[in-house]
Order: sequence, then C-alpha cells, then structure tokens
Amino acid sequence: MTAAGVTRASWGSEVLDDVAGDVLATPCTGDWALVRDWPDGPTTLEAVLPRRTAIVRADAAGTSQGQVLAANVDLVAVVVALHPEPNLGRMERLLALAWESGATPLVLLTKSDLVTDAEALAEDVGAAAPGVRVICCSTVTGEGVQALSGLLAGQATLALLGVSGHGKSSLTNALLGDDVLAVRSIRDDGKGRHTSVRRELVLLPTGGAVIDTPGLRGVGLHEAGSGMAATFPDVTEFAELCRFGDCGHDGEPGCAVQEAVASGALAVRRLESWRKLQREVAWMASRSDARLRSEQQRKWKQLSKQSRTPRRARY
Repeated sequence: MTAAGVTRASWGSEVLDDVAGDVLATPCTGDWALVRDWPDGPTTLEAVLPRRTAIVRADAAGTSQGQVLAANVDLVAVVVALHPEPNLGRMERLLALAWESGATPLVLLTKSDLVTDAEALAEDVGAAAPGVRVICCSTVTGEGVQALSGLLAGQATLALLGVSGHGKSSLTNALLGDDVLAVRSIRDDGKGRHTSVRRELVLLPTGGAVIDTPGLRGVGLHEAGSGMAATFPDVTEFAELCRFGDCGHDGEPGCAVQEAVASGALAVRRLESWRKLQREVAWMASRSDARLRSEQQRKWKQLSKQSRTPRRARY
C-alpha cells in the first residue's frame, strides 16, 4: 500500500540477499518498505525498514527457524470463542507469542451472544491472563465492537490471532462496517473451517488498521523467554522465592511453587501449562543453538578449503 494506492512489486537484490541469510528478514504483512520504480517499467521492493514489533512463531515445518506472522503492530488480540468453552492452555500459548512480540496483548472473547454466562467465563479467562485486558464481543449484538474500535483510534494497528472458526474475519468485518472478508460457519463438531488463506492488512474508515491472519492449527514458540515470564507472572513470582535458584518445582525442599499449589494460591493447571511451554521453549533453544553451530562449522570448512586452494600466479 502506497500513497498512490496498491502497488505490486518483486523483491530487489538486497532483499533477496537478506532473506537468503535470515528467513526472518522475509517481508511480511505490516512491514514498512522502500519501493523503487524503475524507468523501464518494473517496480521492486528494495528494503524492509526495521520493525518496531514482530509476531514470530516457530516454523510450521518443525525446523529451528522462525516465521514472522505480522510486523509493526500495536495490539495483538488473542481471539477465543466462548462457544465452545475456551481452551485456556491454547490461549496462554498465544499470549506468550503476543507478549514476546513487543506489542500490547488483548483477549477478545467472541460469540458472547451464544452463552448466558459470558461474564463468569471472562473472569476465568482473566485469571489465566493476568495483566491482559479481556473484552467480550459479539458481531450479532455489537457488544465490545465499539470498545475495540476505540482502542484503534490514532492509527493503531491490531493483529488477530486464533484458531479457525473463532470469529476473526467476522470481527474485522464488524470493525469495517462492511462484509469485506469471507466468513464461514463452524462444523457440526464445533471445529472451525479455514476461511482466511492469507494474512491481510485492512484499513479502517475510523482510523487504524487490522491484520487478519489465517487460523493457526498449531503455534510453536520461538525464543519466548520474556513472553513466558509475562504470561505466567504468578508462577515466576513464586519461583523467585524458592530456596534453590535451579529449583525444578518437583519435590525439592523449600520450593515456594509447590507450597503455593498446596495452599491453593497457585492453580495446578497453571503450573502444568507453564511446565509444558517451558519444555518447548528449551527444546527450541537447543535446536537453534545446534543450527547456529552447524552453520558456523560450515563456514569454517569453506574458509579452510579456500585457504588450501593454490592461487594462480598473475603475470
């Protein structure tokens, strides 16, 4: 998108070089970029400007590389339908991704018109999302849409994350006031259908923008240390009170985390969710370290081979 409208451009040589060296340099939705019009007709994307924020997940192919879902967003909304009942573990995983991005996380509870206890469910969700604003929404009654629109005033950019069928595209249409994005009903078993097939940035008539993303079947965490700490401040707070700095919170003496679970100050589900995501973050870090070591060894081998190659004499 430019001041003159939508422009189609191919990647320039510098962008190609950058992407070859680092997959995270791949241009993505929300990036600010430098575009050049050549005298002989073609238009090229010459550079991607530094990102203020970036939503990065582990590559879906299972490699140690990351994938940028959206960039330069101010708000990251985890979209969770109230019907069927919210999956708190999945929500916490997405919140860790949102916190790690550097943007401000939100939780949007959609389809509030389909349940009678929306406020009670919102309290349960809020307990699993400390420090995060939770908004109940309905594209049928209009609940929460005005509040969300107010958060985007002043040209803020919102990214929507969630699984298929939880109402991301419907919510975008409600903010637009028009049916621009296609929507589909959920399946008979309550599971969503993939409707959005690409990430799309939509400008709102009242100011601001929304990035609608395809439904995420699985979300792997990529370098989410600070995101984990922000998602589980309760676990982190108790862990800092343990007798031993390397406490595994699994039967060690003086474990403040286990004491908090025993007293009811910390829910067992929260601790188990934290453990699961911590194991995943540690596994991804080990894979990333192995990849970096492999790349470094390959470079040293190339340099060593070049140094052993006889140089031709010049006359």
